[in-house]
Amino acid sequence: MTTQPLASRFFDIALWIAGLGHFVILIASLQVPIQLDWKHDLAQIRPLNRKLLWVQGAFTVLTIIAFGTLILVLHRELLRGDRAAMGLIAFIAVYWSARVGVDAVYFSHADWPPGRRFIVGHVLLTSLFTALASFFIALLLWNLLRPT
Repeated sequence: MTTQPLASRFFDIALWIAGLGHFVILIASLQVPIQLDWKHDLAQIRPLNRKLLWVQGAFTVLTIIAFGTLILVLHRELLRGDRAAMGLIAFIAVYWSARVGVDAVYFSHADWPPGRRFIVGHVLLTSLFTALASFFIALLLWNLLRPT
């Protein structure tokens, strides 16, 4: 039987899930160019704009890979709330909160392609982004407010 407090156990397990959740996002992101027909759409814009979009997409993927990897590798440090870990936690919380905000304020349902699979995909991805944002905000607050 463990003597670890319930909150500590929750954050321990949830942090592993959050790390793996980033790799789930990558599975979805690999489908974007095909599902959204980028070959056709991007062929209609100037080469520089097309290259900028691909580079921005690659950096987004790299960021998500880094988040998932750092969360899994620095698991203990993130739970302890080490100073550098708190910076990473805060950045991840802001990143996913901003992503949810952009989805809520900037994107429109009409922007998405028609079809049930896109509706389901959008709901699932937004739910995962919201869960990640909420979890990292909670982890940040837990580390800040718990007695040392």
